[in-house]
Amino acid sequence: MRAVPVERVRDAVASLLEEAACRLPRDYLEALEAARAQEESPLGASVLDFLLANARLAEAERVATCQDTGMAVLFLEIGQEVLFTQGDLFTALEEGVRRAYRGLRKSVVQDPLLRENTQDNTPPIVHYEIVPGDRVRIRALLKGFGAELMSALAMLPATAGEEGVKRFVLETVERAGPNACPPVIVGVGLGGSFDSVALLAKKALLRPLGTPNPKPHLAQLEKELLEAINALGIGPQGFGGRVTALAVHVESYPTHIAALPVAVNLNCSAPRRAEVIL
Repeated sequence: MRAVPVERVRDAVASLLEEAACRLPRDYLEALEAARAQEESPLGASVLDFLLANARLAEAERVATCQDTGMAVLFLEIGQEVLFTQGDLFTALEEGVRRAYRGLRKSVVQDPLLRENTQDNTPPIVHYEIVPGDRVRIRALLKGFGAELMSALAMLPATAGEEGVKRFVLETVERAGPNACPPVIVGVGLGGSFDSVALLAKKALLRPLGTPNPKPHLAQLEKELLEAINALGIGPQGFGGRVTALAVHVESYPTHIAALPVAVNLNCSAPRRAEVIL
């Protein structure tokens, strides 16, 4: 067994979130620059210029890239040979989030109906996975809710097939329009069950841009969906143009013979994500 003090996890989470808030991923910035070269709409191109300038300024000044610093969503892959010591793991995760958000907007309410702000952006949403080995991999998303509100899930019958999946994804993006702050990243979950397909869609957003699904038929689906979404003409921030999405990422899992679950989780034009391995 390998002992990992929970304070290491706490400090790692705080550092990850602080970094993600002000520094957008390199792969995203490269995709944004490529999109700027392709965008034919003058207004759309100017929006992309603003997004690139905003990203550079946020990183240089160490300020948030977007005022909605969202909810902290944490994905932990825990080696089965790891033993957490010197405290409670979730308490450490919560404290890491609390520290990271001291200088950021607090957007979490304690109860969905009573709407009282927790004042420190806790608790985070945490997903745990036990894996072989003795390492701890922590991946973090700062998930703004403009795009989250535009996300959707459907329990399609098996007969809907690939065309049904494409139709649902396109309808979701078209309905979102400018509200998801395009150019978006589209996470698509396929299979599993009602509860797990949404998680697949969210995990798809963790994948670096420019990395297709290793399964050829899903990589082809990603390509076709991206082309169809950009043909909608919504454009950067909804002002029209060729670039509505920078990427479509599809993740799948086995499912029941009767069903074709599909979920779409949209990420806005400020994809705050980071990861570390302990």
